[in-house]
Amino acid sequence: MTSNNIEGRDIPEQRPDSSRTTTLRRSRDFFTVPAPVKRIFDYFPLVTYAANELPHYSWSTRRGNNRLFVFTDIAGAQRGSPSFNPQCLKWQAYLKFVGVDFDLVPSNNHASPTGALPFLLPALPPGPETPIPSGKLQKWAIEQVHCEEEQQLNPRFNVYSSLLDHRIRNAWLYLLYLNHENFEAVTRRLYVDSTSSNFAVRAALSSQLQQAARDELLKSSQFIDASALEAEAAEAFEALSTLLGDHVHFFNRPNPGLFDASVFAYTHLLLDQGMGWKYNRLGQLLSRHDNLVQHQARLLKFF
Repeated sequence: MTSNNIEGRDIPEQRPDSSRTTTLRRSRDFFTVPAPVKRIFDYFPLVTYAANELPHYSWSTRRGNNRLFVFTDIAGAQRGSPSFNPQCLKWQAYLKFVGVDFDLVPSNNHASPTGALPFLLPALPPGPETPIPSGKLQKWAIEQVHCEEEQQLNPRFNVYSSLLDHRIRNAWLYLLYLNHENFEAVTRRLYVDSTSSNFAVRAALSSQLQQAARDELLKSSQFIDASALEAEAAEAFEALSTLLGDHVHFFNRPNPGLFDASVFAYTHLLLDQGMGWKYNRLGQLLSRHDNLVQHQARLLKFF
């Protein structure tokens, strides 16, 4: 064994460990692409593609306008008709009520950047399009037209909104998704058949929609009782009718606002004969309150 002298110290010379060298060589060989495979990949190199652009539609004739993506069909989008989805219709109506101009674009949850509709692509500022989800639409609208935020003006806003978000919405979920007659006549036509012509895809989507409705309803109850849901909705309609009274708009506002849009989103769809309801107990309960029916008719004129 020889030694190397470094800084006055004798350090034994290290000879290579043959077993370690063999292991390293095998490790390199393992990660080395065989020549025939490498030649194939040379012909087809890996490419990272840019993210897909947000959808564009040829029937939007007003270039540079705000675009609101909602559940609707092409004909409904061209006419500006009310969406058949309450959440979409709420924001569609609200933007109309406060004077924001927009085009409707038919869409679905899978096309949404957030996984839910509606969302809006603003015309301004120019540059990369940034979608605005429903949770930020009111703030965006206030910045555009300088309207007021109703939640801060009336302390009863959130209290009565809970009637819509829970009692009426729960009854709606049962009516649309878990009532067999309505699911076959209404839900399939609006939410299932328009998505695919494949039987297996339609069957899977139908099952997913119904299970999602069950899961949502079971969050607030151990079992689903249609009679109880309808009774709670009846109480909610009674409370809303009392709140509206003889006023033209809720909270005696001079113009319709977000709460009016929230109520209209359900009352219009429950009273709309074009929905094709086979069983509509909620519509019957709503029709008992003339002021709510008249409220819906007045707001429909905006469309």
